[in-house]
Amino acid sequence: MAHRLLLIVLVASILHTVSSATVYDVLQQNNLPRGLIPQGVTSYVLHPDGHLEVTLPSECNFAVTVGGSPYKFRFDSKFVGLIKSGSISEINGVRVQVDHAGNQLTFKVGTSSISFPISDFTSSPVCG
Repeated sequence: MAHRLLLIVLVASILHTVSSATVYDVLQQNNLPRGLIPQGVTSYVLHPDGHLEVTLPSECNFAVTVGGSPYKFRFDSKFVGLIKSGSISEINGVRVQVDHAGNQLTFKVGTSSISFPISDFTSSPVCG
């Protein structure tokens, strides 16, 4: 009986530890900055195959200014992607692929791409 109780406590402890991680922790564990996902995430699911589902309270629009030029981003209230070390691909709900190399993030849309310093994404943007 004591062994069963110990096992239950151990499993509950592991589940609590896993469930207390945030989506921003998932980004950092995959060598990506937390600023790739805006503030206000209401829930997320990380599947064993790396597919990530994220829910925001509503659509999110914001701009990131790099070199004096604003770049606009739009997230649907629900978006998904495949996350792996240094990359998010197969994204739905956001029209971009992100790759991390050195101290640069490269955003790819179709055949176009643009790179930003990773330092521009150290904190999560606020939806406007």
